[in-house]
Amino acid sequence: MTTIYHQVSINAPVTKVYSAISKPEEIGRWWDKQTSLQTERGLVLEHNPGPEHGVVQLRVVELVREKRVEWECISTHPHTSPASAWTGTHFVFEIVEDTPSRTILDFRQTGYDEASRFCGSNNFAWAQVLQNLKTVLESS
Repeated sequence: MTTIYHQVSINAPVTKVYSAISKPEEIGRWWDKQTSLQTERGLVLEHNPGPEHGVVQLRVVELVREKRVEWECISTHPHTSPASAWTGTHFVFEIVEDTPSRTILDFRQTGYDEASRFCGSNNFAWAQVLQNLKTVLESS
């Protein structure tokens, strides 16, 4: 198992970054439109990247105000989908204030099977998604 890791410097205050990664309606601005469901396992975020992938379900594991957000992928996907390697992985966002108007975001997807044929493309996709987060936050 491996960890996919990216660090992004964002010219936005910690409060704005935390809001963008913790609120379903904000996540939809930089990644994909999220639906939130309260389940017996806790809060679950869902989005549908298309019929070849199926619905992605991310259970909210932890929210630490202005410091940390963690999700666990609880959905399963066809083996032909890049999301097939996500089941059981954790998505961890750690936030550190660099200056009052600049935030460092450390992103990790832990428990990823590095033997997966999707590891490289998933790593690249996260870089693009996190760049989109930076762009959205710095332009609003």
